[in-house]
Amino acid sequence: MRGGVGVRGLRFLWVRWRVVLRLAGWSVVEAGQTFLTGYAPARALDQGFLAGRAGLGLAWLALAGVGVLLSAYGTARVYAAVAALVEPLRDRLVERVVGRGVREADGAALSGLTQQVEIARDTFAGLVMVSRSFAFTAVGALAGLVSLDPLLLLVVGPPLLAGVALFAATLRPLARRQEAYLVADEALAHHWGAVCPGLRDITATGAEERIAADTGDRIDAELGTARALAHWGVLRVASLAIGGQLPIVLLLAAAPWLLDRGVTTGALVGALAYVTQSLLPALRNLVHGLGTSGSRLTVVLRRLAPAPSRREAATGPCGQDPSRDAGPPPARPGARRPRASATTPATPATGSPLPVTSSTPPALALNAVTFAYGPTAAPVIKDLDLTLRPGAHLAVVGPSGIGKSTLTALVAGLLRPRQGTVRIGGATVPSAAAAAQRVLIPQEAYVFTGTLAENLGHFRPDPVPEAELLAAVDAVGMGPLAERLGGPGARVDPAALSAGERQLVALARAYLSYAPLVLLDEATCHLDPQAEERAERAFMERPGTTLVVVAHRISSARRAERVLVMDGTGTAYGTHAELMRVSALYRDLVGSWAPGPAGVSEPALALRDADRVDAVAGPGLAGDGRHVVAHGPVGQVQAPGDLGDGGPLGGKG
Repeated sequence: MRGGVGVRGLRFLWVRWRVVLRLAGWSVVEAGQTFLTGYAPARALDQGFLAGRAGLGLAWLALAGVGVLLSAYGTARVYAAVAALVEPLRDRLVERVVGRGVREADGAALSGLTQQVEIARDTFAGLVMVSRSFAFTAVGALAGLVSLDPLLLLVVGPPLLAGVALFAATLRPLARRQEAYLVADEALAHHWGAVCPGLRDITATGAEERIAADTGDRIDAELGTARALAHWGVLRVASLAIGGQLPIVLLLAAAPWLLDRGVTTGALVGALAYVTQSLLPALRNLVHGLGTSGSRLTVVLRRLAPAPSRREAATGPCGQDPSRDAGPPPARPGARRPRASATTPATPATGSPLPVTSSTPPALALNAVTFAYGPTAAPVIKDLDLTLRPGAHLAVVGPSGIGKSTLTALVAGLLRPRQGTVRIGGATVPSAAAAAQRVLIPQEAYVFTGTLAENLGHFRPDPVPEAELLAAVDAVGMGPLAERLGGPGARVDPAALSAGERQLVALARAYLSYAPLVLLDEATCHLDPQAEERAERAFMERPGTTLVVVAHRISSARRAERVLVMDGTGTAYGTHAELMRVSALYRDLVGSWAPGPAGVSEPALALRDADRVDAVAGPGLAGDGRHVVAHGPVGQVQAPGDLGDGGPLGGKG
């Protein structure tokens, strides 16, 4: 153990010196068996059976049996003395944990009280038993060797001392490496605990490579500590072989030499009994018990102690909380990571949206993209060509289940095309460079427990100035909600928000991001038409933004510069007026959009459409279970030929 823990441990034992003396006394009684283990059989052979006096031999063996009974009685008293040492330690640790939990509102107090205190208690008891057993067993065995013949001590003593010395030399580095391994293992566990619930976020942001690399680094770190621990574990095995097994070999090899110098046969047999029945088991228990449990006790006691560094084991190699790695941008101190959402963007390398120049590549370019949900399935998207300039505004329409969300997933890098290429700002999808330039907001937005400011600024690497945050809130029409919640510093309970309110939070979060390409996959389906229009116009007016909207109202398509109509066998592309002339499917879709009570358009397709899925909602914020999004299950493909073909126009926007 290291200085602080070791000093406190010695002080703890010194205060209880009477218990320590009682433990030592009963250990002497217990060690009586060890002395008789070799001495009694040696005398039984030399003075009894080999001398033709069987009765005397049996008497010596009977004495050895009495020694076993005395040792058992001593062992029972030893356990009572150990309990007198261990239970006060447990009580002190419980008092410390409870006191710190009440005083500091420490969230780890429950774990410390229910698990770590018990680990410390059990480990400390085991260490006392193991170290005490080895010390008294070694003394009893060595005393027996001397009493049989001092020459035996010359054969057994040196390798035993060498093995113990080697083990003692490895204790401190072994403890350090054991602790390093535990820290690396816990860091990896914390990392996995943060990453696994956020896999959708990671995929949605295109952060797979970054998270995979970071996870790989943590795995490599744990592997490195495990290898270092294993290397030192080899020395531990070597110390056991030298101190416990080499004496057996030396006794057998030196038997002729010992017998020539007056060592009796019984003494030689007794020496072998001492080594095999006492010294080797005691040394094995010491090596395995003290080598592993000792470092574990050090780690647990250091964490239970009120030291400033007790949280280091829960942080990463550079002191960063591993839970911050659940999403692409680094979180602000104290911010909690959301669990899972496809709304997360990766933070671009630049600190602001890219300016549009003559050399700026297209904001989005799809070249002969084909995708199907299986090798034998009909393509959902086939040979799609599409180019959008920076600042363009595109609406994507089509019957439910036709592939609109599949298209946004391909653009975002969540899916990979069977053939063709997708590029964002000149960067191939999927890649970190492409993921840094887009943000995808699905219809089911995710809000995590934390402050409103933490939710809204999640995509930003640094805290967002309050003025900028409030401006974004006002731009997307989230002002009344923010005011009702209590402002940027208010805590947000996701379960208390409706689906539409969660969408407003996700829209403001995306608005504050630096991603120039914004993909709204029915991200306003739970908002009323006026709120939807305000949110879309906010992104249309956001500098440097290219907007792609999967529309569920005709008003969204009318606001867009260009409309992409998907029909399962081809696509049609153009302005609203152009498509009304050339696309029968688009005319049908527009005709199915009936005016609402206030003269605004309602969702595409009649309720209870052919896919047996309700189209989205009437006016008002949803979240009361009355509105179902018009999306079939992932992978649903309509048979070709059941929809009209408006004819592929292709083109550029």
